[in-house]
Amino acid sequence: MDIRQLQYFVEVARHKNFTKASQVLFVSQPSISKMIKSLEDELGVTLLDRSEREVDLTDTGGLVYEQALKILQLMEDLSSSVNELVHVQRGKVKMGILPTVSALLFPQIITGFKKKYPRIEIQMVEFSAKHVEMQLEQGNVDFGVTVLPVSTQHYGTVSLLSEELVAIVGSEHWLVGRESVSLFELTNEPFILFTKEFVLHDVVWQACLQSGFEPKVAHMTSLWDFCCEMVASQLGISLIPRSMASRLNYLAVHVVSISHPHIAWELALIYRRDKYLSYASREFIAYIQANLPNKPGL
Repeated sequence: MDIRQLQYFVEVARHKNFTKASQVLFVSQPSISKMIKSLEDELGVTLLDRSEREVDLTDTGGLVYEQALKILQLMEDLSSSVNELVHVQRGKVKMGILPTVSALLFPQIITGFKKKYPRIEIQMVEFSAKHVEMQLEQGNVDFGVTVLPVSTQHYGTVSLLSEELVAIVGSEHWLVGRESVSLFELTNEPFILFTKEFVLHDVVWQACLQSGFEPKVAHMTSLWDFCCEMVASQLGISLIPRSMASRLNYLAVHVVSISHPHIAWELALIYRRDKYLSYASREFIAYIQANLPNKPGL
């Protein structure tokens, strides 16, 4: 069954006249007659009573007419829905983000994006950096925010934030008043690290090993606020991104730069190269690239 068969039939039934239907459809009358006859042959019924000057529906024709209207409406709705998606008027974006760190970047971006595309739903779920890749692999999110490096062969990346790690110490620590310190000078310090599911744990651990010592771990936590509170309580020191340290004015902590080695911290949005990205997802990524805020310390 051809959709044109239904379209031609509906117009003839609506106007009760082949000539008027041909004028509306811009199709010759013989073509319409041929198309409707093929529909009748396919269904094995007579749809139109052609015995009078004004064409009328048979009982079967009335039934087919009602169903044809529904089918044509569904086709129109489908076309409209696809058109809306292609032109990014609606859709859904699901993103895996890092707790706390992503708060530096996304509130402003999401606000602007929602103003431009109010019918696109943005869903964000918090994961540790290592779990973001796992969620991508399992297809649970469209893209995610994590810490580089990742496999560039497997993932496409959009750089979001590049900065250094700094040391934070309590207000009574011997480093208060110092602007910088080498990592080796912290050999005997008790470290408050993030748990092993966080990339930050690995970054700090490897930096210490490269500086000639294994960090003495006083505590491990999965909570940013708890880590910083413990530092403020003189329970140890920690290494965190500078942008996060700049938000700790409410705590009695002191920020000290690491003079050697420079410990890079690069945040990026990643997506699987082998997986289809929806129109909404691609537009959101493009919007991030064009509107990433330039904030002090980022």
